[in-house]
Amino acid sequence: MELKTVPNPIDSAGPVKQVLSNLFYGWGYNFYRRENQLRADDLLIRSKLSALLGECRQHAKELEASFRRERLPAPTREHPFADPAALAIAQSLQRAAQQIESLETTIRTAPVPEMDRIHQRHRIEGATLEQLIDVDGKLVLAVVALRDAVVALQDGATAATELTRLLAPGAIRALWEHREQILSALG
Repeated sequence: MELKTVPNPIDSAGPVKQVLSNLFYGWGYNFYRRENQLRADDLLIRSKLSALLGECRQHAKELEASFRRERLPAPTREHPFADPAALAIAQSLQRAAQQIESLETTIRTAPVPEMDRIHQRHRIEGATLEQLIDVDGKLVLAVVALRDAVVALQDGATAATELTRLLAPGAIRALWEHREQILSALG
């Protein structure tokens, strides 16, 4: 009696189907796992946060440029030096734009837990990613409030003091530190 071997359907599939099959089963990556969706959501949220902070930075730069045009004219023989008070305000606006840019870069380049089989044995990846999504959601609210406050500013002189107040270590920095604590607890 001869045994018939049943051909494996994966072997008879085309090359694309074989690669997809390897992705799902052989290499351990599953597109539909909750952890992968949460990781993608985290990246999406942080890209949106970066875009919102980019709007803030751009508005702060525009405020600085218009303030410099209005209050810091080109030097003349009669007035070779700029008004120190106006120069301090312009520099304050410039520092505020740099702070926003620094925060934007930090958020955009922040790490997210990678899919690693060794670490999956020692941590609950889904719970960690859900905590990060929760913090990122709170960050969205804080950044939207910041963006709305910054975009509402129209005068460079008032904007300098308001931006200093708005960018003082507060809700956004506290939330970001909490996010970093969540990730540092993994190590």
